Amino acid sequence: MKQSPWFWVPTLYFAEGVPYFLVNNISVMMFAKMGVPNDELAFFTTLLYFPWFLKGIWSPIVDVVKTKRWWIVSMQVLLTALCVLLTFTLPTPDAATIAAKGTSVSLFTLTLILFIIAAFASATHDIAADGYYMLAHSPSSQAAFIGIRSTFYRIASVFGQGVLVFIAGRVEKSTDDIPFSWQVTLGVTAVVMFVITLYHIFALPKSANDRPRQSAEGEKSQWSELGNSFATFFTKKGVWLAIAFMLLYRLPEGFLIKLCQPFLVDQRDVVLNGAGQIIGGGLGLDTDMVGLLYGTIGVIFLLLGGIVGGVFISHYGLKRSLWWMAACMTLPCLTFVYLATALPTNQWLIGAAISIEQFGYGFGFTAYLMYMMYFSEGEFKTSHYAICTAFMALSMMLPGFVAGKIEMAIGYEAFFWLVIACSAATLLVTWLAHRSVDPDYGKK
Repeated sequence: MKQSPWFWVPTLYFAEGVPYFLVNNISVMMFAKMGVPNDELAFFTTLLYFPWFLKGIWSPIVDVVKTKRWWIVSMQVLLTALCVLLTFTLPTPDAATIAAKGTSVSLFTLTLILFIIAAFASATHDIAADGYYMLAHSPSSQAAFIGIRSTFYRIASVFGQGVLVFIAGRVEKSTDDIPFSWQVTLGVTAVVMFVITLYHIFALPKSANDRPRQSAEGEKSQWSELGNSFATFFTKKGVWLAIAFMLLYRLPEGFLIKLCQPFLVDQRDVVLNGAGQIIGGGLGLDTDMVGLLYGTIGVIFLLLGGIVGGVFISHYGLKRSLWWMAACMTLPCLTFVYLATALPTNQWLIGAAISIEQFGYGFGFTAYLMYMMYFSEGEFKTSHYAICTAFMALSMMLPGFVAGKIEMAIGYEAFFWLVIACSAATLLVTWLAHRSVDPDYGKK
């Protein structure tokens, strides 16, 4: 009897999301609460995004070596083991060092190494899961479950950024021990990954279509196709404008995303450390409130913005939508200028500001995804879109490397004004890209 996709699609895409948000979001919050300075925090957590920038290059290896099912289960086993190791090897800086934000990132060398391995495992899992999805059931079934896979990936987002951070905050309050709270959180993640992995060992169907390309000819064709896709991508009409758009459209968010969580939890009083760098000036929220306001309510508004953005483009088309979406990508960042200036204490006012910014980002980001799809049209559509996603990753990495250093030099309020100034780059590339888009693209 053929197994229904209901038995494995939801859990597969939940399992795809959890390690991604662990590596790219929870790590930022954890290091911030552990007292790692913002410059080191932003730089090293940005490095963790590197495997997603590179994953298109080694995707042929996943296609050639073993089945997609084997890769999925193997990566889940590895990720479970890494979560266990992270739980038991997490350093425990003392409370005074944490309070002074004087924890050197060198204390977390092993933690970062384990996170890097987890990042490569998670990116590889993404490749295998998406390939397996297309092989393990019929095209009609794939279309029917596309919304289900997206929904459970979003649930993983709420679980990772909201539930897990909320758990850390509650444990911190009950024990007054910040390192222990994150050990518990990583332990919970390990248990969740173990249960899913054990389930998938038995529940993931073995498809006759899921076969590795074992022959040298198959491997050669994969690498040849990869080479052709790169060659044709960089000779497409308007390629440099497209690259500029992909790198600069999200520039304000690229700076903001690495510092918004540290800002929410940093102490309210501004002081200088021994190096003359600015510490503090944040909202001083408890960890569990960040999990609720930013990781749960904020993420829900982010997803809602994406849904509304999709409906908006389907009605008006990408060309007519671009300016509206660029405005929503940039103007809501003013909410963080307000938060850094007024330093409100009303948690629901803070939550409303976060929700406005996240909704605007979700709405504006839809245009970015649609533009990548538009530019990727042609013979190598799949490969060209994969290259576009690499530039998408790079657009977050480049500002992330320097965001923390800039913030510690000028403080949160000036930093968020800098984010607003970066909106000029978004508007410039929107103006340039707008002229080249087909007026009917994206309309129903």
